[in-house]
Amino acid sequence: MTLSPLNPALANTFAPPVIEARRWIEGVTFPPERPLLNVSQAAPVEPPPLALRQAIATASLENPAAHLYGPVLGLPELRAEVAAQWSAAYGGEVAANQVAITQGCNQAFCAALVTLAGAGDEVILPTPWYFNHKMWLDMAGVRSVPLPTGATLLPDPEAAAALITDRTRAIVLVTPNNPGGVEYPAELVRAFFDLARKHKIALIVDETYRDFDARTGAPHDLFTDPDWADTLIQLYSFSKAYRLTGHRVGAIVTSSERLAEVEKFLDTVAICPSQLGQFGALWGMQNLAQWVAGERAEILARRAAISEGFKALEGWRLMGVGAYFAYVEHPSPLPAPDFAKSLVHEAGVLLLPGTMFMPETDPAGQRQLRIAFANIDTTQIAELMRRLAALPL
Repeated sequence: MTLSPLNPALANTFAPPVIEARRWIEGVTFPPERPLLNVSQAAPVEPPPLALRQAIATASLENPAAHLYGPVLGLPELRAEVAAQWSAAYGGEVAANQVAITQGCNQAFCAALVTLAGAGDEVILPTPWYFNHKMWLDMAGVRSVPLPTGATLLPDPEAAAALITDRTRAIVLVTPNNPGGVEYPAELVRAFFDLARKHKIALIVDETYRDFDARTGAPHDLFTDPDWADTLIQLYSFSKAYRLTGHRVGAIVTSSERLAEVEKFLDTVAICPSQLGQFGALWGMQNLAQWVAGERAEILARRAAISEGFKALEGWRLMGVGAYFAYVEHPSPLPAPDFAKSLVHEAGVLLLPGTMFMPETDPAGQRQLRIAFANIDTTQIAELMRRLAALPL
């Protein structure tokens, strides 16, 4: 059988890294005394709290509309709740018609880019980058322009300015960062906003992990600008804070005019976001503030354990830590992909090599690894450190 030709842009897009890494453990047996420590994917490993599950069940049983098509841009009540809470949290003005609900934050990113860029255009991505952002740009024929962040993992606005051309359509920031874990200072985010506004391009700020920021108060002041919607596109996910990964609920916050274009895309690819997931997200926003605060405290405790643990590991360097991630330089003579695969057998650890977050031409990725420490508790973090310390490097 001969297949019809594949879309070259899609065919040339690299395979999903998390799925590739899962193949490394196929057929591998992990003894009971040394179970697998899976720190490859950033996702809650437990279901939502019982009360939230009960709220979803109630909606399923008692609300017939929960099983029908809903509004393309999401439930009006959830859009209004996001707008109200964002206005309070960021000290600015966000209206309900500037919020759309999507099937997860990845779809929010795709929807935003569809309104901005087409084949041959350019988008600036700080490296190490979030691989799904790079994958979508590759599929769309949009050139990803890498912005190296160096040892600090913080992007430089002046370096970004030097990369802007007449084909540049947006700059993308992720804070707290995936994969680096670093939290971008408010003044840095503002500098990128000013840069984007000056060049009449968009600034996309992915704040999937905002609920686990170690800082208090607003992480930036962009929403206080009365004309923020002319430049800023903010992305968010309900997956992490409320453990709703399987329900696929995200959000995009931007101008109502841009959302009219987003609506075309969303209607074509999904028609509407998950109704039950939206009911769960709305209930969570209205009732689980204290519970989310406890989740944040637990993540911060794990972050502290990671920071302390790497201080005692000879040859390792902790480059960034925060939210769900630690990003490290490893001491092995092996390139990162080979070392990561070897860790499955030698240490019972599954993590991702830095090459999955970097351009192929950047040698830095060969020395780097990402650890999704939010997947393991402090006892397991201590075990992770013992296993890494015992490696014959």
